[in-house]
Amino acid sequence: MKVLIVLTSHDELGNTGRKTGFWLEELAAPYYRFKETGAQIVLASPKGGQPPLDPKSNEPGFQTDDTRRFEADPEATKALANTVRLDAVPAGDFDAVFYPGGHGPLWDLAEDTVSARLIESTLRSGKPLGLVCHAPGVLRHAVNEDGTPLVAGRQVTGFANSEEEAVQLTDIVPFLVEDELTKLGGVYSKTGDWQPYVLKDGLLITGQNPASSAPAADALIELVLKGGM
Repeated sequence: MKVLIVLTSHDELGNTGRKTGFWLEELAAPYYRFKETGAQIVLASPKGGQPPLDPKSNEPGFQTDDTRRFEADPEATKALANTVRLDAVPAGDFDAVFYPGGHGPLWDLAEDTVSARLIESTLRSGKPLGLVCHAPGVLRHAVNEDGTPLVAGRQVTGFANSEEEAVQLTDIVPFLVEDELTKLGGVYSKTGDWQPYVLKDGLLITGQNPASSAPAADALIELVLKGGM
């Protein structure tokens, strides 16, 4: 099994002067779930190289066994420091694609045409796609073959408005994931704030928040194995 993990290259939290990027748990937990299956993992980002880590995600209160393991893993940190440019990735080479969140993707990957085409081609090729927390927001410009929004009529979740309010960034982010998915015709649902919640609609897997990262990765693995890849 070969898995592509797509990370953000954006590090500015709006006009706040604060930094953002990807959320460490949302990379680390899936990374080790995929590793345990023997998967070959490739990390990519729009600009390539070292993607920005949301510094808040590495504060003691947000660290987990997986994040500490990742930080101490030379192979993992080397791969992270040398992500492939997304526009150089041969999408057809992978059995599955996974997008970790963090606030960064709302600025770059959500508007990235290469990312949108990757999402579309992955699903049309019969391969599973997973996105967690803020990452479901990158579906906003992906479309079906008839031009309709890809999420229209699909069961989806993602970072809830109430969770965005809790971190006091409702007025900072370019759009709210819950509102955007609903506006596009997605059948959005959620559970309690910060609780794991994963939805599977065909080959599309979405997770609500950081706690959903590992179960979203497990759901992706299950779909790949069912496909006999």
